[in-house]
Amino acid sequence: MTAPAGIGFHEPRVDSAQFRQVLGRFCSGVTIITGVADGGAPAGLTCQSFFSLSLDPPLVAFSVSRTSGTWPRIAPSKAFCVNVLSTAQQQLSRSFAARGTDKFAGQEWTPAPVTGSPALPGSLAWIDCVVEAVHPGGDHWLVIGRVRHLAACDYEADPLLFYRAAFRRPAVV
Repeated sequence: MTAPAGIGFHEPRVDSAQFRQVLGRFCSGVTIITGVADGGAPAGLTCQSFFSLSLDPPLVAFSVSRTSGTWPRIAPSKAFCVNVLSTAQQQLSRSFAARGTDKFAGQEWTPAPVTGSPALPGSLAWIDCVVEAVHPGGDHWLVIGRVRHLAACDYEADPLLFYRAAFRRPAVV
């Protein structure tokens, strides 16, 4: 649909506080994106902006802030693992969201079968990916990954959810 000739669109400025408040009404799952940095050290960050992109080919995507200190350490490997968190991993999510800490201190992990990126025990699932593309998106990067391997780990645990700026548990129906 196009605007009639001579009529322009007025683009009001969207207030960032209102933007955050309104989009906070969308519930998201919580993940930890992991990878291997230079020298083989594991690196990871908490991420809520993860989604399935395509079945054929199998693609997933997430967005990461351009100010992230962790993504630039993972990006050169051109690989990552998405760890889908359970409610039991709330503190782990907080630890991986912190800046300037060794997020893997005392943390067990196993290398994902294709990329070697860290798969975290206790996760509901993990998805081993190679980077297909990275696109700029405002103050974030949109990272698209081609799925190379994946596994569901614990069907009985509840997912860790984030809604209205807080962790939530699924409602029992």
